[in-house]
Amino acid sequence: MQARTTTGDYREPAKATIRLVLWTLAWAATLASAKFGPELVWNSRHPVASWAAVAVNLAIGIGWIVAFTRFLQRIDELQRKVMQEALAISLGSGWVVGFAYVVADAAGLITYDVNIAVLPALLGVVFMIAFAAGMIRYR
Repeated sequence: MQARTTTGDYREPAKATIRLVLWTLAWAATLASAKFGPELVWNSRHPVASWAAVAVNLAIGIGWIVAFTRFLQRIDELQRKVMQEALAISLGSGWVVGFAYVVADAAGLITYDVNIAVLPALLGVVFMIAFAAGMIRYR
């Protein structure tokens, strides 16, 4: 389901999708560089290289946000509605689960540390389920 202009042109949504994929890959690559670079590429005793990697990751992340915004503007209304609902469910889940964890940890109810990478992975799964459910619901 892609937006169609009055001339039946699907190129704009396709271009926006490709740009979003490229920005996503670039962001993931710079995130990996910032995370693993100090151990594998440069000596962790060189904080300037690590700070530069984090700065590049932030800059690419801003580009990714802009690309995602443009992507949302170029998809059709139904797909945008499903995407926005899935994003809202993911954001809400992140807040609720994240703060529940913080409160439970502060109360001493959690005896082990959870890796922070679990939260984005959980949010990704929640988003995919919510998106699929939305597509099924509106089909």
